[in-house]
Amino acid sequence: MHVTGDEKFRHGFTGFDPHPSAQPVQSALHSFFALFMPTQTVILTHEHADFDALASLLGAALLFPGALPVLPRTINRNGQAFLALYRSSLPFIEPDRMPKGQIERAILVDTRTFNAVKGMDEATEFLLIDHHTYTDPLPAGWQWWGGALGPLSTGANTTLLVERLLVQGADLTPIQATLLALGIYEDTGGLLYSSTTHRDARCVAWLLEKGANVEVIQRFTHFPLSPDQQALGEQLIANAEHAQVAGQTLVIATASAPNFSDEVSALAHKLRDLYEADAVFVAVDLGDRVQVVARSRSDGVDVGAIAAALGGGGHSRAAAALVRGGNLADVRAKILEMAGLSVRPPLTVSQMMSRGRPQTLPPEMPVGEAAKLMRRYGFEGFPVVRARPGGGDELLGILLRREADRAIDHGLERRPVEMLMRPGAVTIGPDAPIAELHRLMIGSGWGQIPVVDGAGQIIGIVTRTDLIKLWGKDGERSETLPDVSRQLLENLSPVQHRLLRLAGEMATEFGHAVYVVGGFVRDLLLERIRNGASGPDMDIVVEGDAIALLEAMQARCGGRTVTHRRFGTAKWLLDAAAHPITCAELLAEEGAMPAHLDLVTARTEFYTAPTVLPTVEQGSIKLDLHRRDFTINTLAIVLTPDRWGDLLDFYGGLTDLRQGLVRALHSLSFVDDPTRILRAVRYEQRFDFRIEDRTLQLLNDALPLVDRVTPARIRHELDRIFQEAEPEKALHRLDELGVLAAIHPQLATTAQLAEQCTALRARLAAGDPSLAEAGEAIERLYWGLLVYPLLPGEAGGEDEEDASGLIGDLTEVLKLRGETTRLMLRLAHLRAYRDELTDAGLRPSRVVEILDRSPLAARLLFGLAENNPTINSYLRRFQEEWQQISPTLTSNDLRSLGIRPGPAFGHILRRLRTALLDGEIHGEGEERRLVAATMAEFHP
Repeated sequence: MHVTGDEKFRHGFTGFDPHPSAQPVQSALHSFFALFMPTQTVILTHEHADFDALASLLGAALLFPGALPVLPRTINRNGQAFLALYRSSLPFIEPDRMPKGQIERAILVDTRTFNAVKGMDEATEFLLIDHHTYTDPLPAGWQWWGGALGPLSTGANTTLLVERLLVQGADLTPIQATLLALGIYEDTGGLLYSSTTHRDARCVAWLLEKGANVEVIQRFTHFPLSPDQQALGEQLIANAEHAQVAGQTLVIATASAPNFSDEVSALAHKLRDLYEADAVFVAVDLGDRVQVVARSRSDGVDVGAIAAALGGGGHSRAAAALVRGGNLADVRAKILEMAGLSVRPPLTVSQMMSRGRPQTLPPEMPVGEAAKLMRRYGFEGFPVVRARPGGGDELLGILLRREADRAIDHGLERRPVEMLMRPGAVTIGPDAPIAELHRLMIGSGWGQIPVVDGAGQIIGIVTRTDLIKLWGKDGERSETLPDVSRQLLENLSPVQHRLLRLAGEMATEFGHAVYVVGGFVRDLLLERIRNGASGPDMDIVVEGDAIALLEAMQARCGGRTVTHRRFGTAKWLLDAAAHPITCAELLAEEGAMPAHLDLVTARTEFYTAPTVLPTVEQGSIKLDLHRRDFTINTLAIVLTPDRWGDLLDFYGGLTDLRQGLVRALHSLSFVDDPTRILRAVRYEQRFDFRIEDRTLQLLNDALPLVDRVTPARIRHELDRIFQEAEPEKALHRLDELGVLAAIHPQLATTAQLAEQCTALRARLAAGDPSLAEAGEAIERLYWGLLVYPLLPGEAGGEDEEDASGLIGDLTEVLKLRGETTRLMLRLAHLRAYRDELTDAGLRPSRVVEILDRSPLAARLLFGLAENNPTINSYLRRFQEEWQQISPTLTSNDLRSLGIRPGPAFGHILRRLRTALLDGEIHGEGEERRLVAATMAEFHP
């Protein structure tokens, strides 16, 4: 029976997680065996098989018992040598020893190209187990292990199979473990290639536990060249050409060897190690065909794409092609042609530098003052500059922090910095490649290098830390950062997009760099902003004068600006009705205009003491982002036209965003501002993230500082939590971490809080007209639910005093608003009567007496908190019936009856209402008789 792709999915054909747990994989494998094994199945790989291909054959044979692992006809020389020794202990079969009959299923490993074998036909089904990149779709009906079409998931294909053997707890012989380890070691360069992943390393560790022999691995991965290979290698070196393509260095080595029958790939490895090039292409004319093998060191040179254009394939760092009927000149020309189309420029200094004028020191400044600046800003070095008479600055040298500290230790704090600085004028241009920066740092010993423009003026600085962080991102932004410009276009409204474009274009006219930063970028990358839907405000940071830029935008487009020159901030009010907009482009879509746009001059800040508000100074975008709370909020998007859509990630925010981590920027983050503790929990719960372990430790250590924060700031953070979609999650987490107790010792959550909050939202979502009447802010309602369980539960005496005392204490500690305090006091009143209100036999007049002075919001929360059918019945009847019941007779009627105003008025009207509520009287006549009887009691 032919099994369709959908059916294969249902039977576990591709149901393997890249990071599997034991039970699901076991069941998936059993399902797969049941589907796959009753008929003849073969396992195939590519020609010129390396150890990764051979090991993949073995791994598939171990996972699919009964399938036949067929050796290719050509195997690399080190693989042949290995098989010569250990062939009898491995399950491989030669192509000519395959049993006859139809091949119903084929498993392809480490390749999608293969030599067909007898028995295959159109009905043969294929499973591809391959870690390579494919941009074109697979043939119809093929299934693939490893996920969607896209980048490599592992450094070696063998890893995909070993992961499943590991989960199965498979028993391996030492020879099997050694071959599998050889597959991973060879394809990852001994776990040193940049394509290596933690998954490869984890599998190697397990294989070593299973008896993989390191000595054998070393012998066969460092296999000596044969005499023929050595001769060919000399010819390749003699003919090697260097070419510069988009700033990347390519080596193209060609040779003619019609009778050569050995492997060429080993020579490509040797040449890559020999030349300091970004990529090496080896092309050998074998007579009837040209063999091309390519290796790359740079993510900017995707040799897999170039090999694909030659009819071959591979991945970005290693690829090959066999060009039949071609010649070396044509192949060389094709390589250069495709390189010109596909090679990306290397990362330059401008893409990682901190822009704007860096902090500098005048040569006469005392070392002691310089050391204070270094401690304030956390820099390891400052350029020392002197103003030139004709304008501009002359770079004299650099003062390092360790040298300043040593000078102070020796009592030299009053000496000028020029006496202790490292002299020189080491600079670099913004367009210099990163490799040049690396060489410059090594040669000069400078860890902070000023970046200068064509006129020699300092326009920024690049540091050793920038370089280290870059290497931590695999060396290329294009590999690690998403296409943000596309997300801006697809997810913003046309007017929002145009506003950001306008900011970038006008900033360029001023010579400024401009960025959109913070929560907007975070939510854009999390795909929480779609089709122009509202999200966090678009906060724009300007390296330059933000106020002047915004005033120019306002002059061109209308609206109104509100500025704060002391802080370098400006708000552009865009309400077209109140502040006319004159730019037609911004009025293209009615209702799409944001209410305002905020611009701020890039700044840095430092704290003079824990918990106090920071001192702010002008700075660069990097310094501006460094003052933020968590890494996920440090991402920025460049808006200037020449770099539109570039994502800046100085602090690893994108990685934490992808891994779902809330991470503080530095160890004193919560000490500087303990309100970040509440913010960390809010983000963790909103995004379903996890507070990173070290950050959690820092959070716990800073809890004693919470009571030193002003009450209004703590209340503001709690109010922001109450405005979340499900605030109870954050409240429970705050309670679990001891944060609520740090705010107030009695503040805590209950197990019922989540259910109560959910019920409240359901009432609000249902559009209950009575709630519209209440008009309460949502945060006050949540405050009520949180505090309600803390209130005493009996009426009268000390309990009521305790309730007033607790509410007064909370009001003082948190500076609660008057409306919130009054709501809590009414809730305390209702809670005091809850036991009485559970009595189903209460007279209506008694229920009204208890509920009458409580506002709707208090009654709503009381019902939700108690969730008692009797209480809810009373609340409903009060709302719908009883509170509307009042006597027909009025005060004027009582006067007409000769009753003088006074205490008797109130008593009579209350007596009338009580009788009406309890059904003792009906109509005006009975009311008049009750009035007469009541007056008789007053005047017997």
